[in-house]
Amino acid sequence: MTDTTSRVPTVRFAGLPRRGLLLGLSGIRVACLASAGALLVIALLTGGGLALAFMGPLCCALLALAFGRWNGRPAVEAIPTAVHYLTRQAMGQTRYRARIDRPRPAGTLALPGDAAALRFHLDELTGAAMMHDPHTQTLTAVAHVRHPAFVLLSADEQTRLVHAWGRALASLAATGTGTRIQVLETTLPDSGAGITAWWAAHGRRDGGWAAEQYEELIRTVVPTTATHRTLVTISLDLRRARTHRWQAGRGLEASAAFLRQEMTAFEGGLRAADLTLTGWLDEPGLAGVLRAAYDPDHDTNHDTDDGRAATGEGARGRLATAGPVAVDEHWDHLRHDTGYSTVLWVCQWPRTDAPTFFLHALVFQPGVRKTISLTLEPLPVEQAMRDIRRAKVEYVTDAAQKARLGALADAADAQEHCDVLDRERALLAGHADVRFTGLITITAANRDALEAAVAEVARAAIHCGCETRRLHGQQARAFTAAALPLARKVS
Repeated sequence: MTDTTSRVPTVRFAGLPRRGLLLGLSGIRVACLASAGALLVIALLTGGGLALAFMGPLCCALLALAFGRWNGRPAVEAIPTAVHYLTRQAMGQTRYRARIDRPRPAGTLALPGDAAALRFHLDELTGAAMMHDPHTQTLTAVAHVRHPAFVLLSADEQTRLVHAWGRALASLAATGTGTRIQVLETTLPDSGAGITAWWAAHGRRDGGWAAEQYEELIRTVVPTTATHRTLVTISLDLRRARTHRWQAGRGLEASAAFLRQEMTAFEGGLRAADLTLTGWLDEPGLAGVLRAAYDPDHDTNHDTDDGRAATGEGARGRLATAGPVAVDEHWDHLRHDTGYSTVLWVCQWPRTDAPTFFLHALVFQPGVRKTISLTLEPLPVEQAMRDIRRAKVEYVTDAAQKARLGALADAADAQEHCDVLDRERALLAGHADVRFTGLITITAANRDALEAAVAEVARAAIHCGCETRRLHGQQARAFTAAALPLARKVS
């Protein structure tokens, strides 16, 4: 007798690596401890008790920096970020003001920070607006995607779609072109005017039971409605794809031709996963997305028939003027045009078996304007195997050091080693090894609403089995990587 019951597919994530230079300690923590020990020895050998009393507070401060924790990380590891932020603040690099009296060079995007180097190229064949970064040598295109209600599908169908998406990522990794994928899921609170207007124009309000129930449903659901938009960004590393793109010629046109090939191949993977590609964003569509990220009050229709964000008239539909007017970066948030934003990092994913729709509560949390960004970088098989071998050697070396010093074995280290072995088995089975980073951008009209929304999102993440951490001192770069469909490299 065969079992015909369907099993809901589950997923489990590995924890963050805890290996370091010595006994799980990072290099900067080892340097901090070594400095404290050196100061203590020098004080004992040179000045005796008086020097020890003088150097004691400094040694204690170094020990506190090495072992104390701030915002979920060792305090000493936060010093470089704080110094970098204070330096930029002193140099006036945390403030951005658009200079409307100075025209920008043709073909550039009016974005602040390191994204100011981006250029755009309008592809004549596909109509897509491609973004070129001359510094990192990347070429990027953005697609608007529609997808079925995954939670409502059967377990077998969910398993099929998950495997199809995995095959699409594996095919990108096999090309060896360093293609990076970014998935942006944006949730915009909706007033529900479309639903109420349709009912007012077409509804049969005859006083019957069905009409009463429908009106009650509208009164209950409309205040919590939201509009969802899914964008998938594909970014091509031109340096790693040099051999492939030289077959089409040289220059940006040749790179665009090779990116079109990657876009076509990726479209096939999307169709296999039942993801409907409604179109690659053109200049007005991409300009509307960029503008709406900095200006929440931007009047944009996010659900047009062609799947592209409609923009206003005139300059709003041009990439040259789609950037922000003013941006002020603070330690833990960003002020931009008509809104306040902050970025959270998903520092811990579910460690136990969770259904593949475990982010459902976070994605569909009502009343909060947010963007969930997942940056995926498929690794070639050779590079993935090298990383796995390095991780195994580091585990063995760290275990030998602990045994030599008489330190007790840690169950977390054993679990980390098992995660590495699971990665190796999955890679040998034909799956792709992917580096991924999850970021959540939360936007509100004022600081009080922003802090309340951050607390709500953090609670929703806990219900999903995830742990979030607020980024400090790097909100501007994080916002560019998390809220904009640029597929920027995230470290």
